[in-house]
Amino acid sequence: MKCYCQIAFASAISVLPMGSIQAEEFNIPSGKSGVIQQRAQQIGQAGILVADKKAVDSIDGNFKWSIKPGHRPAEPSPPRPAMNTDREYDWWEKSAAAKTESPPKPTSYHRRSNSYATNPDTDPPRYVRRLSDIGIEAFKDITWLDIGFEFRTRYEMRHNDIRRVEGGFDNPFFLRSRAYLGIREILDPFRGAVEFQDSRVYNNRFPTTDQEYNPYDLIQAYGELYFKNALGEDDRKQNRPLRFRVGRMAYETLDRRFIARNEWRNTTNTFEGFRLNLGREANDWEIDMWGYQPVKRLQTEFDRRNDHLWFFGAIGHWRKWSDIITLQPYYMGQLQTADPNGHTATNQLDREIHMPSLRGYGKIGNLLDYDINFSYQFGTNGTQQQDAYGYTTEVGKNFNYPWKPRVSAFYGYATGDRNPNDNVNNRFDRFFGFARPWSADHYVIYENIKAPKIRFDLQPTQKLGLEAGYSWFWLASSTDRLFDSFDGNISVVKDPGFNRDKTGRSGDYVGSAVELRLRYQLTSRINTVIGYTHFTAGDFVKNRIAAQPDHIAQRSGNTDFFYVEVLMSAF
Repeated sequence: MKCYCQIAFASAISVLPMGSIQAEEFNIPSGKSGVIQQRAQQIGQAGILVADKKAVDSIDGNFKWSIKPGHRPAEPSPPRPAMNTDREYDWWEKSAAAKTESPPKPTSYHRRSNSYATNPDTDPPRYVRRLSDIGIEAFKDITWLDIGFEFRTRYEMRHNDIRRVEGGFDNPFFLRSRAYLGIREILDPFRGAVEFQDSRVYNNRFPTTDQEYNPYDLIQAYGELYFKNALGEDDRKQNRPLRFRVGRMAYETLDRRFIARNEWRNTTNTFEGFRLNLGREANDWEIDMWGYQPVKRLQTEFDRRNDHLWFFGAIGHWRKWSDIITLQPYYMGQLQTADPNGHTATNQLDREIHMPSLRGYGKIGNLLDYDINFSYQFGTNGTQQQDAYGYTTEVGKNFNYPWKPRVSAFYGYATGDRNPNDNVNNRFDRFFGFARPWSADHYVIYENIKAPKIRFDLQPTQKLGLEAGYSWFWLASSTDRLFDSFDGNISVVKDPGFNRDKTGRSGDYVGSAVELRLRYQLTSRINTVIGYTHFTAGDFVKNRIAAQPDHIAQRSGNTDFFYVEVLMSAF
């Protein structure tokens, strides 16, 4: 594997056209584990128009000019976007200037997906600002330093949670603090960033895991080489840079179903390795390649990488036709050597999983928007052959009314293991993706599932958003497991029995859920969310409870989940 890294690094260096490069003045797995309006950049101090930048733009597209004497001044930071109907965590109040100025004509090829909660977090993260933009006069000329601080607290009330064998109430409080420091421009082509996170939980009834608790740790610490004109320009005269990062990284890409920071969870997915980007988000094409070792979240010591697992891949972004469709062909793979001290049965296997995939999203005029993804997995999983696939489809429509109503329909499918006694594993692997929005209560993830869902969203004001959804869940294979249920996911024994019926006699209907969510922005720096989910158990859940009276507290299987969340940013 060391040889693999050396080859990758050498390949990255070899593609640099060193004669013409100009430095630009300044973009582990655990077993248990909003639409931002397109907005344009304002006219820069030099009078140059830079358009159609969004809150999700990568840092390589946000900072164009040198701060050196005689060069053009740094481009002003973009205003905060309105509340994001992506319904996650990046909805902020627009500045007064952004509300009154007419947007310039777009030049960026990038278009956001309208599908629910699939747009990646920004790079750097949404809570980060330039030091020159925080409102302190003494710092107005320090355009090369990024800083950020964020604090989130969430109270949850869970009743008869089917992830647990025990019934009753659980009322945990989650606290998460983040701080970010990044350097750009001043030392170009050398850049870097560090991001600190402290995750804690209180008043929890059950033992803590790395899902909730990970104090005092680094989730990012990387160095970067960034070259503005390494690959020339696209046909809209936008530079196509080259970026090479090495170190610890936490980020999101595609629709977040395979690589995600996992914003809902109290802890964060992190990787150590390298990442090479050819082009940037605004360009008509871009290529993203990486080789990582996932980082183990350790509750009592500093996190360290998993030496037994490599995660690698490449993503192509084709945006030439982005007003109609954005195409993202990609490949991901995992190579794992068995870890005898692994915390789950899967960790203790030799595994080699390959996943070619294709995603396409866009709009059909003003009629509908869509987001479609298909992935196929093959390779080996211990002594078994891997043969699995999954796909997601969402179609929606935004209506042109003052309250901005949106209606959407979603269907997701992922294979499950059909026969526990053969030499083929059909269970789809979600890699390092997030669980939401499969189910707000975390009962369902991207494996062994058939999940239709309908959603209705409203935004009565810029600061207020309302969501309602109804979902149905079936197992794709009645002989495979329901992932995170009845403590079955945390066992080092393969399929301990609580969350899987190998005979299939428990049925395949998991249940249904109604989800309600209200988002309100108190100030430009304080955001609140109140949510409620009621899950109604189907035959599978009921039968699994009844089949294990000595291990599972006997109950109906219906559950309630209520939460209140406050997210604060310092800048």
